[in-house]
Amino acid sequence: MNKRGHVLNGLLLALGLGFIVEPGLDAATATTVAEIIVPVVLGALFPDVDTAFGRHRKTLHSLPVLAVFLAYPIVFGNLQYVWIGVLTHYILDVIGSKRGIALFHPFSDREFGMPTGVTTSSKYADLVTVIITAVELAGFWAIHTYVVSLDLDLSAASEAAAGLGL
Repeated sequence: MNKRGHVLNGLLLALGLGFIVEPGLDAATATTVAEIIVPVVLGALFPDVDTAFGRHRKTLHSLPVLAVFLAYPIVFGNLQYVWIGVLTHYILDVIGSKRGIALFHPFSDREFGMPTGVTTSSKYADLVTVIITAVELAGFWAIHTYVVSLDLDLSAASEAAAGLGL
């Protein structure tokens, strides 16, 4: 996907996640969306920083980079929603784009993708982005409803990490 697609994905995800975490049409939902929107969009754009250095779709498009973003809120107590943007960026590039990404870089440069994608310049790129975003939101709803709350108050986790000297 292109930058426009990743921004569209991030904005739609933040709106959808706001309603998943705080359902309703009230100030609490608006506050939740406002809290989520900047970190998710920044996370959705971050992997493409590797266009300025390194190798695009390798350097910052890998599972080790995602692991850092997953661990960051636990260790430091902030950036709770950035990992969602990074993860969904990867999903868009693997499923929505023809090329795929090097999930195991720097250990392997093999790129993983699916035949479902379109080229970044395709007239269908925005449609594919919206469809994938809807599927991602359904997945986040299921996780939030049946597995773990996405209302990410990680203050207890960061305090536990500090107690371990992390």
